[in-house]
Amino acid sequence: MLERYDMSDCQPVLTPMTSNTILTKDMGPLTPEEIEFMCSIPYLSAIGTLQYLATMTRADIAYVVVLLARFSSNPGPKDWQAVKHLFRYLKGTLEYKLTYSDELGSDIFTAYCDAAHGDCKDSGHSTGGYLTMMAGGAIGWSSKLQGTVALSTTEAEYIAAVEAGKEIA
Repeated sequence: MLERYDMSDCQPVLTPMTSNTILTKDMGPLTPEEIEFMCSIPYLSAIGTLQYLATMTRADIAYVVVLLARFSSNPGPKDWQAVKHLFRYLKGTLEYKLTYSDELGSDIFTAYCDAAHGDCKDSGHSTGGYLTMMAGGAIGWSSKLQGTVALSTTEAEYIAAVEAGKEIA
């Protein structure tokens, strides 16, 4: 995959996305040069590849992939920079894999959830996510925009907890 997008020789990074990255739909290409540049970029193909990874084996990139997919209709240069940063993260974490323990212990299932209140600057929606684990390994995860606009962090967290609860029920 890294070879496909000319990232096989890239320098690895420690995080899937930099903490100060803010992406909005207004950041699409504006100048003729940016439009021409983005026409030569395989953004949709890269997002599709990353969505496959995030869905099948890499829960750690699910949030970033969902965020980047929001801009598929009109990606800009900053969006492409974020995709390349994610490829650099994948380069440094090629050895990551799902593992399971043969000792179940007292907690057969464990669930974690979180929400980023109002993180979509375009709509005001929050992103919620959860991770369910069994035998020490991830068996299910999700990261997506919540269907309603939460009025507080507590409400966004509650919506995420309900989704996690439905997963393990």
